[in-house]
Amino acid sequence: MSARARSASRLATRSAAARALSTVAVSHGRIDWSAIDILVKDWQPQAFVVGLPLALDGSEQEMTRHARSFAGELGRRYNRDVHESDERFTSKEAARRFAGQRAQGTARRKHGAEIDALAAQIILESWLAHPDHKATSS
Repeated sequence: MSARARSASRLATRSAAARALSTVAVSHGRIDWSAIDILVKDWQPQAFVVGLPLALDGSEQEMTRHARSFAGELGRRYNRDVHESDERFTSKEAARRFAGQRAQGTARRKHGAEIDALAAQIILESWLAHPDHKATSS
């Protein structure tokens, strides 16, 4: 995972919409589970979607293993299904959307840290757009 874990995103099943809630810090490989505990308690998600960082050719890399490990722990800790979603190109799409928001005047350069949250939103939107929602762990 990067210096910040991807943010939690809200899942609205009727509209298939997502929005970023917050970004959870990861420091020296340690996940801030207390922050995730609060989000889970407040939002009561039925399942989780974790971005799967694959190499451009679709192969797995070290970060992929970290994400799968996180997904497994997430499922065990909260006893919920965890779905994986290919996150290739989400950072580019998030940067493109952020640039568009800046051009429209709805975001400023100082909001650049929110790109991770936007990328998480895009991961969830992508997952919602595909009907094959098989859980990878629970």
